[in-house]
Amino acid sequence: MSGTTGTGLPGPSTTLFDHALRLHQLAPDEPLPRDGYPFPDDASHRRRGPKAPENRHLAGRDVARLLDAHFARASALPSELADIFHDVYIPIHYNERIAAAATRVDTERARQTGRWLVRHGTDRCSVTVGLALLAVVGTADDIPLVQTVGLLSDRFGPLAAHVFERQAGGVEALLWLAERVTGWGRVYAVEALCRLDDPAARGWLLRRACDGDSLNGYFAGEVATVARLHEALAELDTDSEMVDHVGRLLHLMSDCGGMGLTLAHYPHARAVLEAHARRVGSLSPTMERYFTIAVLTQHLTTEPSEAAGCTTAQREALRATYLEVLEREDWTRVARAGIAADDNRMRWLADHRAPQLRLRAFRDREPDAGA
Repeated sequence: MSGTTGTGLPGPSTTLFDHALRLHQLAPDEPLPRDGYPFPDDASHRRRGPKAPENRHLAGRDVARLLDAHFARASALPSELADIFHDVYIPIHYNERIAAAATRVDTERARQTGRWLVRHGTDRCSVTVGLALLAVVGTADDIPLVQTVGLLSDRFGPLAAHVFERQAGGVEALLWLAERVTGWGRVYAVEALCRLDDPAARGWLLRRACDGDSLNGYFAGEVATVARLHEALAELDTDSEMVDHVGRLLHLMSDCGGMGLTLAHYPHARAVLEAHARRVGSLSPTMERYFTIAVLTQHLTTEPSEAAGCTTAQREALRATYLEVLEREDWTRVARAGIAADDNRMRWLADHRAPQLRLRAFRDREPDAGA
């Protein structure tokens, strides 16, 4: 594997694949720090790149033209494409014009070209084009290659997910990648899993899809729907991991208007809220659980009943159940510990929610207050 040694940044000759692999090997089960940025080619991408055409239907035209010219020469090698895309606009999502260029040449040649660019490309432009080719002609043999470079998910996540959607074994590849990316990369991977709607992914979607990033709001409602959360509510009685994840889903759906499906439009909102409220109070308190319940309680306090898919009586009953948990002594102690430690969640509650709810933990910091 090429690349520099020690703690310095990789040199400009380092491939994007090797860069991703090196970072991945440092923490194999975690997302890459800062999504892998800075890339080895950072110096050549500090200035703003070519703009997308005003007519979005023309996006990918220049890439397709360069590919057609390359493939028209039978003797042309994939390495000749390494640096020619730097000055044209390259879509990071699946593009029909680039896909058409991949089909106008012998499939095996297009495949070998895509593989070479993904494995040996030292510039993000050429690697993106390689992934765009594999999104059309790739095979299951390309999954390990695409998984590794897909860890640089902010840039390569959309096309990596598209490659996996086409392949046998794609669900497993997407689950592997989704566990190791965050931010926009997680959005691309989870949305692809939802589109596939494979039973093999249901358990993960019910327990692991949301990692707490605000961008999870784009897919939280879709996860609840595709994973048929309402049919799995009985599992909450024995699965604390699922309880916490359902709390994240509800929190996100309470405030994701303009992003994804909200509680107001989720047909099973009341049933899921009731199941969560009934179960979460039997678990030991944590700052995440306290934060989630407080946010949901505030939603039930300030929003109309229909915003939670409830009648007024049902909303008040849910609010009372959540408030009873939040006001318990052991839950109050956990919240106060977070306040003392300047936990971001507790600070946010203090600034945005506690004044409306008058929660015990925020009313008085004395240990015996309200006992």
